[in-house]
Amino acid sequence: MPLEKLVLPSPLQKLDDQRFVEKSVEVYLKRDDLIHPVISGNKWRKLKYFIAQHDSHLGVLSFGGAFSNHLVALAYACNQRGIPSVGIVRGERSSEQNSTLSYCQKLGMQLHFADRQTYKKRNQVDYWRELQAVYPNYVILPEGGRTKEALLGVGEIITEVPLEFTHIVCPVGSGTTLAGLAAKVQYHQQVIGVAALAKADYLRAEVEQLLMLQDKDKNNWQLMTDFHLGGFAKSSPDLLSYIQRFYQLHQVTLDPIYTGKMCMAFEKMLLADKFPPGSKIILLHTGGLQGWHGFKQMKRVNDDYLASINWLPAD
Repeated sequence: MPLEKLVLPSPLQKLDDQRFVEKSVEVYLKRDDLIHPVISGNKWRKLKYFIAQHDSHLGVLSFGGAFSNHLVALAYACNQRGIPSVGIVRGERSSEQNSTLSYCQKLGMQLHFADRQTYKKRNQVDYWRELQAVYPNYVILPEGGRTKEALLGVGEIITEVPLEFTHIVCPVGSGTTLAGLAAKVQYHQQVIGVAALAKADYLRAEVEQLLMLQDKDKNNWQLMTDFHLGGFAKSSPDLLSYIQRFYQLHQVTLDPIYTGKMCMAFEKMLLADKFPPGSKIILLHTGGLQGWHGFKQMKRVNDDYLASINWLPAD
């Protein structure tokens, strides 16, 4: 599907669950996963303005892991706009054989593999200078598309919501989506971010810095750091069972990296009475379904499980 055929605004789906009735809350799912089959969710939101304003004579270089949603989205967007792209991939070249990176290459993205020690320098100015020397005609885009333009794109989610909500809950990787939402909501509305990675307390300072880029000083947001299940891309039988039950209840597939953890965390908070009666809560589905490729390839889930939730990612 070309970028001109994006599904926007993305649908807002009310979720029916007897527990929501018992807790006297209304829960909605913002279906950003339906924006586009490849460049969906917050990845499109974060790239939208960057790509629109990009000088087509320059390439784009960015960073990601072996199953990075960001690199897939960037490769696709650049392919559609005729922009050269380079992905700095964390890990060894052997991972080049996986379906995610193969797809990036099919879209024209050059891959450069960096060992973990080198990859840790991805936010350092000196490392950017080294990369700029190798790729002099490329603009460097921070990992996850973490830019001021990304905040504006994410903030547009709020303008698409036709109801007066009290809370919006989102998964958190870099903190960009959380900051973009917090900058846009009203002061009486709360944004709750659920970190997908361990030891994520440092992200609070990151979110504050991102808010400062928009001249916003708000305290209507919070970051939950206890629902990562052991770390980024880590899972558990409970999470897989939860994702399966969520599909059976709502006919919506969650991804195992971000939205699965976020929705399961929300349910635990709800059952612990963290949301007052009368709350109207939006859960943000940020897409990322291609993340199942990694779980499948690393044998963390099998074809029978994927078939049981009636969704199988294409190779």
